[in-house]
Amino acid sequence: MPDAAEPDYDHLLRANLNRVFNQRDGDARAAALAELYVDAPVMYEPDAIVEGRAAISAIAGALLERFGPDFVFTPDGPAVGHHGLGTLHWHAGPKDGPVAVTGADVAQITDGRIARLWVLLNPPAG
Repeated sequence: MPDAAEPDYDHLLRANLNRVFNQRDGDARAAALAELYVDAPVMYEPDAIVEGRAAISAIAGALLERFGPDFVFTPDGPAVGHHGLGTLHWHAGPKDGPVAVTGADVAQITDGRIARLWVLLNPPAG
């Protein structure tokens, strides 16, 4: 049986960063989640396990609200992956300000959509 075609990890994980975690409009974020994620996704954060699209949307919205209108997640290089597992490194902070946090998203991709997402935060520099 031939292997299934690999998903476009870079497109999918960048779209997730921009259309979900940088999206301040709840309706647009929900539409992106419906397109990019499976029906019942799970997101693993350092202190929580978040289940479902609505809960992931709520976390993304709360993050953006908490850190203010200029806070943005920015990819660091292209996403890479194989065999259904992709990763994208990123940094975040005020649009023209200092970097507040760095990390990576690691995603399990099923049928071209995100099934599980691990948000990995790097320890603070210094």
